[in-house]
Amino acid sequence: MADNVLVVHGGGPTAVINSSLYGVLKEAKRQPQVDKVYAAIGGSEGILKERFLDLLQYPEEKLKLLLKTPATAIGSSRYALEQEDYEAMVGIFQKYNIKYVLLNGGNGTMDTCGRIYEVCKDAGIRVVGIPKTIDNDIALTDHTPGFGSAARYIAATTAEIGADVKSMPIHVCIIEAMGRNAGWVTAASALARKKTGDAPHLIYLPERPFDEKEFLEDVKRLHEEMGGVVIVASEGLKNEKGEPIVPPIFKTERAVYYGDVSAYLAELVIKKLGIKARSEKPGISGRASIAWQSPVDRNEAILAGSVALKAAIEGKSGVMVGFIREETADGSYKMHTELLPIKEVMMHERVLPDYYITDRGNDVTSEFIEWCRPLIGPELQEFVDFQEEYVLWRE
Repeated sequence: MADNVLVVHGGGPTAVINSSLYGVLKEAKRQPQVDKVYAAIGGSEGILKERFLDLLQYPEEKLKLLLKTPATAIGSSRYALEQEDYEAMVGIFQKYNIKYVLLNGGNGTMDTCGRIYEVCKDAGIRVVGIPKTIDNDIALTDHTPGFGSAARYIAATTAEIGADVKSMPIHVCIIEAMGRNAGWVTAASALARKKTGDAPHLIYLPERPFDEKEFLEDVKRLHEEMGGVVIVASEGLKNEKGEPIVPPIFKTERAVYYGDVSAYLAELVIKKLGIKARSEKPGISGRASIAWQSPVDRNEAILAGSVALKAAIEGKSGVMVGFIREETADGSYKMHTELLPIKEVMMHERVLPDYYITDRGNDVTSEFIEWCRPLIGPELQEFVDFQEEYVLWRE
């Protein structure tokens, strides 16, 4: 009897989560023992409600659309599972002859992956994790599918806003980037720069305590020098006590909702410095944009899905697909995949290391730029510098 596969998406989508799903389907077609590839519609809750859809029923031309489809084509959730839920899954998997369970997600999903592995390990059901998160905060792996596209988006957006601010240099613009505890996406805005003086002019990360006095000093100095200032700040900035700089606006038993850091900082600039300021919050656009999808990210996401299913079929379980970067003689980008023990990955958050952050804590180092640059794909569009080449009135 042929065996079935189940793919589950968890947490917030990325621009390439569907590419990993496509990678699973591509590999399934190469494996004669695979009959159906079920999608759990709506994430882990879809397992318990047995909302399964066989994706192999669709023709290849439709499945290929997954590579350019934003969000998640099969739905996701942040459903809180209890121990009895995990135990109930074993019988559901057996009912549908599901032998391979692949969970695609971030830290929380990898924790779920480890817990499902524990209840399934004696039932002959193999469980493998596919990493996914724009936050790039999963332990052990060099980077995660989803990050490269989010990095490309924030870099492009910062470059475009930078061109706008430079054309009318009268205010401070603060862009808020996703990543509450890890500043990888915020840091990637530095890839917008082509030359000295390009935006972003300041970068603030959650890995360093936010110093209001130094922030205002930096903004004042740059505004006097340049007129227009572009700042990228993480949504998770905290003070020296480890408290968010923006107080919570609403709390529930399971969640805390914060105000916008960018709006808070813009208001601070206006009140304390008397300088015109505005805030920008791309938000979900930063993880949904297909227009700025990184082809490197897309191809690695496909690979992660393919490797995950192949590993499960070969008997591996309780592991996650990881990316390991290789050193090359010419400095070119090269990586390979490895299977990482899920127990060593579960809920271990990977933050930006100190050597990627400047001493003052308001920018990133050249080492970060070198690490991040290959992940976003082709060079961003060159912006014509009208101010320097044509606008003579400023002189």
